[in-house]
Amino acid sequence: MNIRPILAVGVVALLAGCGKSSTSLGEGGSVISGSAGAAGAQNASRELVKCQAPVATLALIENPNGYAYSSSYQLPSSPVPLVRLLAQQSGCFRVVDRSAGLKATVREQELKEAGILRQQGNTVSKGKGYEAQYSLTPSLTFSEQDAGRQIGGILQAIPYLNKLVGAAEQVKLKQAQAALLLTDNETTEQIAAATGSVEVADLGVGGAVVGKLGGAAGAGWSNSNEGKVIAAAFMDAHNQLVVQVRELQARELPPEVARRKTQGG
Repeated sequence: MNIRPILAVGVVALLAGCGKSSTSLGEGGSVISGSAGAAGAQNASRELVKCQAPVATLALIENPNGYAYSSSYQLPSSPVPLVRLLAQQSGCFRVVDRSAGLKATVREQELKEAGILRQQGNTVSKGKGYEAQYSLTPSLTFSEQDAGRQIGGILQAIPYLNKLVGAAEQVKLKQAQAALLLTDNETTEQIAAATGSVEVADLGVGGAVVGKLGGAAGAGWSNSNEGKVIAAAFMDAHNQLVVQVRELQARELPPEVARRKTQGG
């Protein structure tokens, strides 16, 4: 492998890091992006694998064992919200809430029973919730390896670039592996499982990254950090899971949420 073109791009990135800052809406996120809802998947990653129709209702479950990784980096929050977005954008599932949204629903019912909320015309009533036919549980293993010494030795041997040996100490190989486990809530059988992985080489100061983002985000140069690497691993795992989900027979689904009528509809 010819390391010189990669190092040249790294030098440019190092210099670019000294420029003025700016704010750009919609930029700086991970490979998981966009929205999902009545308008369908909007601005989703082009790498996201989809289904033609949902096969069941789905609840995302927090891993009871937490999310294991060997790194000084601390996950800012659970990855479950990102996986929920993927599941809805792919169109493979109708997603039901079993976390904060469910707690809010229960709270509204409690307020109604306490006489605080209006009684006539109140749409929050018992017996209207949809059951989760499947449950999806994510797990994560994250590892990071310092490759500074190896790259520093290469730089030392290249004229004009040997002055960057000190900067090479910030070079790190970032790897992440994620898994998704799909369970049938009626039978308790695990009906599908998938793993996803990602590896990038972070050149540190300039934010330059080279590597393969697990097949989910493609290969090439981009800005990255541990959070983005983990997101890419989950997208890769989700894409692998969709291959199995497409072979499942669709369950009987509850009515869809009402939508506005379009012109001519």
